[in-house]
Amino acid sequence: MQQKEIGVCIIGAGRAGMIHAANFRKNVPLARLVAVVDPNQETAASAAKELGIDRYYTDYKQALEDAEIDAVVVVTPTIYHRDIVVASAHAGKHVLCEKPMAISVRECDEMIAACEAAGVTLQVAFMRRFDESFVEAKRAIDEGAIGEVVLVKSLTRGPSQPMPWMYDLAKSNGPLAEVNSHDIDTIRWFSDSEVSEVYAIGGNYRNRHVSADFPDFYDNVSLTARFASGAQASIDGAVAVRYGYDSRVEILGTEGVIFLGQTHEKTTIVAGPDRLLRRPFMNSWRSLFKEAYLAEDTDFIAAILEGRPPRVTGHDGKMAVRVVEAGNASIKTGAPVRL
Repeated sequence: MQQKEIGVCIIGAGRAGMIHAANFRKNVPLARLVAVVDPNQETAASAAKELGIDRYYTDYKQALEDAEIDAVVVVTPTIYHRDIVVASAHAGKHVLCEKPMAISVRECDEMIAACEAAGVTLQVAFMRRFDESFVEAKRAIDEGAIGEVVLVKSLTRGPSQPMPWMYDLAKSNGPLAEVNSHDIDTIRWFSDSEVSEVYAIGGNYRNRHVSADFPDFYDNVSLTARFASGAQASIDGAVAVRYGYDSRVEILGTEGVIFLGQTHEKTTIVAGPDRLLRRPFMNSWRSLFKEAYLAEDTDFIAAILEGRPPRVTGHDGKMAVRVVEAGNASIKTGAPVRL
């Protein structure tokens, strides 16, 4: 008997949304891209044309009434995640929600409860858990290759200028959420423990032109954490760094260390008459984690069809938001925050 295809709708036709859309359009087994949603009609129509589909909506509520849609991928600004995910659950749609999961832990709880009550899958899009190198590092840790994990250091720095809404921490929770959610999930995953205390500092160095309107905005952040296990962690994040996209991890154990991340996008090295070596720096997360996005999307569909929990759950998304809230509180008060 032929297995049913899962009809998928992408809600949000921005950069990440179109990555997911392209995957579901051509590359994810037993998935069919049915529609795309964007509140801007021109953007929605353009996305549908680019993807080669004939259906788009400007209101996600209309998409939730479409019987051919079995699952949605939520790729909108964070402030809309809670309402869209809860409405999707009520409509009986499975959900893949991009990070950060929500603005608050309370919203995360509401999203989790709605999906559990409806019996639908809720997966949070921490695609680094599907990256081949990250998966291999986790396997090595679990096999005891470096002994007991003592310290996890993770950084993410991006070249992009923040979108206008990101300057307002009430709408974005700042770079700790928008940039470092992946790092927070990474340190939890590799340490196999929950964060018990954080101390964070932030500053605005590259976007001082918004200081008058958004005095709380920071484009550089450093966070130190302690885990319930006693292990330690550090995270740094930055936006608008100009030099390229930078994502690296170091896991220190009692008997060894693991290094993750590459800073070069191509293997080409040019040596000129000036005796200098030139190698292009990594340009985008879209290049670095291209295969991880596909693996993530593929596993989402597999989890639905197999009736099993996703590899990244709503609880994982909630725990990252919990650390973001604590980190922002620490930046504001200048004091450590116990969780």
